Amino acid sequence: MTEPQFSALRDQLTTAATQFAGAPGAAADILTGIVDDVDRALREELEIFPVCHHSPASALAMARRLHEKRPSVIYLELCEDLRPILDELRNCKLPVAVQAWAGEPDGLPKEWAPLSVVAPITEASAEYQAIAYALDTPGVELVLVDRSTDHVFQWTPAEPAEPAEPQDSAEAALHGDAVGIEIGDMRPHFAELEQHLLHHGKVRHWSEWWDQYVEQPLAGADYDTYRQVMVLIGSLFRRLRRTDLDRDEDRERYMWTRMREHLATTGADPANCLYICGAFHAASRVEQFGLAATAPYEITPRSATAWQYGLIPSSHSAIEAQFGLASGSVSIAAATWSKGLRRNGIKPFQLSGQPAKSGARRGKVQPLPAAPVSADKLSGFLSSPPQLDVLDEAELLEWSVDIVRLARRNGYLASTADAIAVYETSILLAGMRNRARPTPYDFQDAAITCIEKDHTPGRRDVRRLCEILLGGDRIGQVGYAALPPLAQDVLDRLAPLGLDLNKRTVQRCLLDLHTDKHLQPCSDLLWILRRLLPAEAVRPIMGARTLGERSIQESWDLAIGKHQRALVQIGYEGVTLEQVLEQRLRRAVNDPDATAAAALAAVEDALLYLGSTRLADELGARAVELLAAERSVDDAPEVLRRIRLLLNYFRSTEDGLPDWCGKFVTAGYAHYCTLLPTAFADEDTGVRPVAAMLGFLFGMENLALSLGCDHTQLELAVLQSHPEAPAKVALLWATRYQLGLLTLPELRIRCDDMLANPLVVPAFPQYLSGFIQAMDPVPTLKPFIVEVLSKAFGRLPDSVLLPWLPKLITTLKGQAAELIPSLTREAGRTFPATLPALESWVPPWLAAPKPLAALPATSGGPATELLRTHPATCDVLAALLGYDRTWQASGPAAGTAVTALLDKHPATAAALAALVPST
Repeated sequence: MTEPQFSALRDQLTTAATQFAGAPGAAADILTGIVDDVDRALREELEIFPVCHHSPASALAMARRLHEKRPSVIYLELCEDLRPILDELRNCKLPVAVQAWAGEPDGLPKEWAPLSVVAPITEASAEYQAIAYALDTPGVELVLVDRSTDHVFQWTPAEPAEPAEPQDSAEAALHGDAVGIEIGDMRPHFAELEQHLLHHGKVRHWSEWWDQYVEQPLAGADYDTYRQVMVLIGSLFRRLRRTDLDRDEDRERYMWTRMREHLATTGADPANCLYICGAFHAASRVEQFGLAATAPYEITPRSATAWQYGLIPSSHSAIEAQFGLASGSVSIAAATWSKGLRRNGIKPFQLSGQPAKSGARRGKVQPLPAAPVSADKLSGFLSSPPQLDVLDEAELLEWSVDIVRLARRNGYLASTADAIAVYETSILLAGMRNRARPTPYDFQDAAITCIEKDHTPGRRDVRRLCEILLGGDRIGQVGYAALPPLAQDVLDRLAPLGLDLNKRTVQRCLLDLHTDKHLQPCSDLLWILRRLLPAEAVRPIMGARTLGERSIQESWDLAIGKHQRALVQIGYEGVTLEQVLEQRLRRAVNDPDATAAAALAAVEDALLYLGSTRLADELGARAVELLAAERSVDDAPEVLRRIRLLLNYFRSTEDGLPDWCGKFVTAGYAHYCTLLPTAFADEDTGVRPVAAMLGFLFGMENLALSLGCDHTQLELAVLQSHPEAPAKVALLWATRYQLGLLTLPELRIRCDDMLANPLVVPAFPQYLSGFIQAMDPVPTLKPFIVEVLSKAFGRLPDSVLLPWLPKLITTLKGQAAELIPSLTREAGRTFPATLPALESWVPPWLAAPKPLAALPATSGGPATELLRTHPATCDVLAALLGYDRTWQASGPAAGTAVTALLDKHPATAAALAALVPST
């Protein structure tokens, strides 16, 4: 192409900019600059094919050009280290995403882990047409020239990444939080320009504007027109962009350097090569642009991060969510691609091994004669008005009838009148937006207006029904041969179930483990999958797995095919599920933020799913270290629950308690005794953690004392505790009662005084909450708590009781909800079971004590005389039991016949006395 070919267009744009702005300036520079960029791209010796990601117009032009040119080398803008995995695309059902994954960054910020990059590929994309042509055509080489996935993160600013927004559906979240790689980002990134285009184009989203004003005009355009227009748009958006331009220019330097290196190494003829890149990069102005450039560029080495590569399922909604496209735009693009194939008679390229699609007949494709290269196609394209498509009444009528039928199946009260209304409204909306032919977006708006008169939660809305009608959210699948070894191992080991686990539907299976012993390995594997995969992938309906128990029958709902991405992700972490679970458990307990409760949970998982005592001992030893290092008691309830469960399990085993359990109990006893005074006084520490600490100290005390702990440490900790919060005060009273430092009559007097004090009554629910929390460490206090509640309801007047009840209920619900059933059972044992018995029932705490029956006089003797001589021990014990210290009169000595016999025959007693040394 020679210089004068775009001179006329350049002069026209300069004149227009001068008339618009009054003088040559920035507008003229931009308009003439984009023409220069087109001229430069078309002059390049290496043919540049500009594309836009997931564009049917680009895919149609690509298929036509590949048939015409039949290049021997294709340079594709895609991360160069993804090339080996592309061969596995033939084993997949599109759309899928090529993924690079690294679990442990080496040379990159650790907080970014895990690192994940995905490049989604759809059938209606130019990159797939190029890949299919290159992989299935003998003698064609496919070379990926974009920076590696490692460089993607090397060039990323070291700033904390923003958390990904939760997606509305599982299909939209198929890519997870991976970084998306797209070929041809054609969006202006200039807010004012985008808003201007959307407003004057009478559209709501950029995807709709692009489809109306770029995709549709270029779908049937010749190759030269397509190429020049795409470079023109890419140049315009490039000149208006101000963000991330340096990174894009580095990518362009990288790609041109790689292509020159390949040509120098292989000696390939540039005339037989094709360079496929985004239209944004086709208008590059870097000094390394072109094969004739000599400007050097040094490619930095990759980091030491070990990358793994694979394929994961993708979907139209996942692509739309990740790249900010309008909902349904990728499905509409797929429908446009199919229509373009039929209209233009183009035979698309498709990888062998994939299921044949409609309109994609296989067979040897004869190369078409190359079209003569014309000069300036831009002037005619820009100056001529758009050719409006005529109304396709049959297509619109079919859409209108089908959407009403689909709406009725989904519960809408739609009728033939609604189909007519949708048809007419679609034409009306298209006319208001200066369109002769209604687009799928116009049809969607018309259907929503005419059919969705109401909306029922849980029912598909009309917008979603239109997307289904126009192509649906197509979801891809990775074939068995393309799965990582772990995923293949899982499918092989679950083969005895007789299910097709590649299906996306939920499948029910029943395992009779008592009859079919060979299904036990399947059960073990399903429980591990339950631990590693999302909850919806593997869901037990019948059966459970707990420590020391195994089910004899199990029923499962399996949706592994629907959650194939999660299974593939696990495949990057190891060779077998057991290995992955072991690694995760070790990683969890060695994490800097690990807690003793998390370590105990890891011990339980190691026993449940792996049956590994060795691993459990290792994780338990780590739990001892974590408990001793903790400075907070917030996890005390979880620690208490889990250590109780593990102790009960180990006591039932043949080997008994392992060493780490004893160390954990002794360390926990000393640790909680040390932290008890601080926890009682700290306002930020709740009542439940303190009660859990006491439950650990009282419940594990016998074992702790047998292993060398000192009970005095607990008594000193309680004496040093001085809480101020009412709930903790009540908890401390219960603790002192358990230790014998407070008697039950004294505790009863304190509670009666609080109920009689109107200033304390409003805070009484807090005291009651503390008593209820004390039921776990001090279970003997349950009858007293029932007594206190009964007194409160019986003594308080209605003016005090009615405002007090809501506070009591909310306090118990928030602080002691799990203990209320135990309190209710105790109340059931205290109160009568029938209503008539309630009328004559007298509470035990109000009933007069029964007179003690006259006891016979205690016989005298040495033991009696010893107790009377030293009465202190008996007096203290009587006080603890609530009895008066009254001594019974002693009677005559008993056993006189025995004494007389010994006196008569003293020889035996004397011989025994001689044998026993005197002290």
